[in-house]
Amino acid sequence: MPLSSVRSAVERLLLPAECLQCHALLTDSDGIVCPVCRHRWRAVHPPWCERCGQPEPSFGPCRLCAAWPSALKAARSAVWLDDGARPAVHALKYGGLPRIADDLAAGMNASRPPAEGPAVLIPIPLATGRLRERGYNQSEALARALARRWRIPVTVDLLVRTRETPTQTALTPGTRLANVAGAFGLQNAKCGMRNFAFRLSNFELILVDDVFTTGATLAEAARALEQAGATRMYGVTFARAAIPDFT
Repeated sequence: MPLSSVRSAVERLLLPAECLQCHALLTDSDGIVCPVCRHRWRAVHPPWCERCGQPEPSFGPCRLCAAWPSALKAARSAVWLDDGARPAVHALKYGGLPRIADDLAAGMNASRPPAEGPAVLIPIPLATGRLRERGYNQSEALARALARRWRIPVTVDLLVRTRETPTQTALTPGTRLANVAGAFGLQNAKCGMRNFAFRLSNFELILVDDVFTTGATLAEAARALEQAGATRMYGVTFARAAIPDFT
C-alpha cells in the first residue's frame, strides 16, 4: 500500500470525528472541516487585476505582476488568508494533516482555469530538507486533491527546487523576489504519466501552491518552465494573504 494511503488510513483511525476548527461533530462526508466553518472562508471576489487577481489598484496599472514571465497568464486564489481560513492552511502546512487538502480543494472548484487544451497540474516543490522535515509537500497534497476533482493529471518529477530558500513569511515584496530568484529548475521532460515525454508548449500548466502573497514563488517557478518551452501557464492557490496596496 502506498505511504500516502497508509497515512490517510491512520489519520482516519486516530483523528476525532469533529471539525478541526469548531469541534462540531462531523459526518463521513464532511471531511475535516465542517460545512459551517467552510462557509466562513471568505472568497476572493473581483474587482481585481485580471492577470494576478490582486484587488484592483487604487490608481494606474498593477505592478504586482508587471515583471511576471509572459507565459504566466493568470493566477487566482479561492479565499482570503484570515482567521477563518488560517487554521486550515496551518493544519495542511505545519500540522501534519495532508488529508485536509480535500477540504481546501473543494473550496477551490471555482478557481479552475479555462482549458483550451490538455492540462497538467504542477505542485510547487519543496526543498529536500524541508520535505524531509515535513514528511510531505503540502502543495502536492493539494494538487492531487484537485486532480481528483478536475480530472487533470499531476506531475511531480518535472519542476524541482535547485536550492534551499529561507521562509518567505517575514520578507518584504522586494526581498521575496530576490529570495526565490533561480530557485527552480527542470529535472527532466517527463510528465509522470507512464514516463510519457511531452513538449511543454503542448500543455497548459497549472501551478499549485497553498498561499499566494506577492506571487514571487509562482512567478519564479513559471520562469523556469518558460525557459524550458512552456507557453501557457496558470497559478492557483487556496488562500491569498492580504498585503498593503503597493501597486
